[in-house]
Amino acid sequence: MGERKIDTQGCQGIRFKNVTPEVFSCLMKKLQSYGIEVLPGNSGVLEGNGIVAHFSLDSEANLIIEIKERPLDTYCGQISGKFRAFWRECQGL
Repeated sequence: MGERKIDTQGCQGIRFKNVTPEVFSCLMKKLQSYGIEVLPGNSGVLEGNGIVAHFSLDSEANLIIEIKERPLDTYCGQISGKFRAFWRECQGL
């Protein structure tokens, strides 16, 4: 397994607006199929493939994902791009 980098530089948080329960469920399932463990609930930790992130779905249907650790050879944009691709798939775009 490659080394992980604690993201002290800070990846920008990834924000999704107007998240319906169906889209949230779909997104969590896609992350699990990608090898990222997702604990049940509207907030918690995502972990897998060398990535550790915190997520939170607030009462206004905004989902925020903050990358805390990532592999040394993986850029923030690669991770957010994958999350956004899953988001588009779940929205049917």
